[in-house]
Amino acid sequence: MFEAVRNNKRIAQVILALISVTFAFFGIESYLNNNGAAGEVATVGGTPISAYEFEQAVREQQDRIRASNEGQVDPATFQDPLFRRAVLDNLVNQRLLSLFASEHRLSVSDEQLRQTIAGIPAFQEDGQFSNARYQAALRGQGMNDLSFQERLRGELAYQQVLSAMGEAAMVPKAAVSRVLSAQLEERTVHMVRFEPETYLKSLEISPEAAKAYYEANIESYAVPARVKLSYLVLSADTLKSKVTVSDDELRAEYEQTKLNLGSPEERKARHILVQVAADASEADVAAARKKAEALLAEIKTDGARFEAIAKTASDDPGSSANGGDLGFFGRGAMLKPFEDAAFALAAGEVSELVRSDFGFHIIRVDDIRKATIPSFEEARGQLEATLRERAASRRFAESAEQFANLVYEQPDSLEPAANQFGLEIRSTEDWIEKGVTTVAGFESPALAEAVFSQSAIASKHNTDAIDIGNNTIVAARVTSHEPAQRRSFDEVKAEVESQLRQQQAAEAAAKAGADQLAALTKGEKADLTWGDPIKLQRGLPMLPPNAMTSVFAVASDSLPAYTGVSVPGAGYALFRVDAVKKVTIDDKDPRLETMTDQYAQLMGAQDLRAFLSALRERYAVKINAAALATDSNG
Repeated sequence: MFEAVRNNKRIAQVILALISVTFAFFGIESYLNNNGAAGEVATVGGTPISAYEFEQAVREQQDRIRASNEGQVDPATFQDPLFRRAVLDNLVNQRLLSLFASEHRLSVSDEQLRQTIAGIPAFQEDGQFSNARYQAALRGQGMNDLSFQERLRGELAYQQVLSAMGEAAMVPKAAVSRVLSAQLEERTVHMVRFEPETYLKSLEISPEAAKAYYEANIESYAVPARVKLSYLVLSADTLKSKVTVSDDELRAEYEQTKLNLGSPEERKARHILVQVAADASEADVAAARKKAEALLAEIKTDGARFEAIAKTASDDPGSSANGGDLGFFGRGAMLKPFEDAAFALAAGEVSELVRSDFGFHIIRVDDIRKATIPSFEEARGQLEATLRERAASRRFAESAEQFANLVYEQPDSLEPAANQFGLEIRSTEDWIEKGVTTVAGFESPALAEAVFSQSAIASKHNTDAIDIGNNTIVAARVTSHEPAQRRSFDEVKAEVESQLRQQQAAEAAAKAGADQLAALTKGEKADLTWGDPIKLQRGLPMLPPNAMTSVFAVASDSLPAYTGVSVPGAGYALFRVDAVKKVTIDDKDPRLETMTDQYAQLMGAQDLRAFLSALRERYAVKINAAALATDSNG
């Protein structure tokens, strides 16, 4: 039972990923409502989604995006209405599923909850549940045990709905066989290229044509405005070097956290389960007890047979094959009666019968890992890094507003802010052109816009302090500026003629290729030098998508057959299809199973979208547009 629950979570996690269905599939306009309580962003089936709940979900999604992008995310991304709408829609979908699960009385037992928590990789160390990591992770998210468990219980409840849907997706084997056969079809082709270079020499560009081309594309011949900058960076990292941590602070932190610095006590155990439901009749309980007592008597007679008896007699399919082995586990990972018994045994000891919600257990402890607590000196480096980072983040939060005020109130120089915070004024060596989004190595459209503002260029003022994310703000000052310049026709005449010649040569090549294809299609002879044979498979693209589509769209009843495609800016590619090799798929082909699974996943996702759409009609969904807009601007 223990291992069975743990192993099934992988399937659950895959299905759970389908929850995030955004407005690409469901329009919000159909249920927008400007009315609603001020503290509600939405109501689903009459139950509210509070502004606090929504903003918490927004922050969590921001944290996930930052983590996956190593913090390099433009803060403006998170103010995009589409981002906030997608987060809200995800909350709505979760609420819809929760209401459905509640209506159909889908519940989650305490044991399911414990086993799920124990199996979450973020809470594990060396493959085993770590209470220290669990508690640290919750603290990092500002949650306690109760709030996390209630949230997870809700997710597991509606996960049962998703699991049922995922298992219900049926894919006809014949359809998959036809698709696989088409993917494996092989065609042998020869190709000839009509390249622009062939037509370049014969082209003459008149002055009138060149001038007209220049006028039509005049903006592409302009030199954008550009600047060079001096700038300051204030971040938690820049402040970290200025933070000092006293020995007393380190020792105080050690005393408060030493239990979490080490590893808690863990037990490696085996068990034999005689299964009986918690609400079974007295007769069933008595029968199970009798069987368990017989097994325990057998083990007491010959303890060396514990593993063999577990393999043949245990009702736990997840551990019986391994002789009842449950591996190492800490407190909180098992049901309390099981845990209490396991942690009361010495290594090598066998328990008396232990009753849990699953039935009767016989437990043997094979090994004990004692709790380990590092000494103060061993933990000093980790403690110091933690305290320095914490203090730097705190100082950054305290300094950010003062820094912003200083660069604004003394706009003629960055030196006051640099002196106040002990920062180095840096400079860019290369020109920064208007229109880029990366400035001084920072990806920030807001900073790029600020350095080309009227205030920065004409008034020669500092920019505002720009938040670029990841606890970092930047203020810049323009040191050199060159305005945008439109180059005259005479300056770029040679460039214009070259580009126009290339364009006309490509058009000539494409026309020649298309004319040749038309002639071949009519059955006319052609003096062409075809290239070496190329074997193409539909499922393994070796040519651009439009070429692959064209080659496999040619009818194969009469060969050779011809087709061709224009290659933008590079002429024309003409193909001769000489042979077609179709593939017959055997019913036992192992590839069928793989493709069937893939199609089932796609169909499951489609079914989920349809199911959620139906739930939106069943449980009225209303969005308080006014509250959402207020939060966006706040």
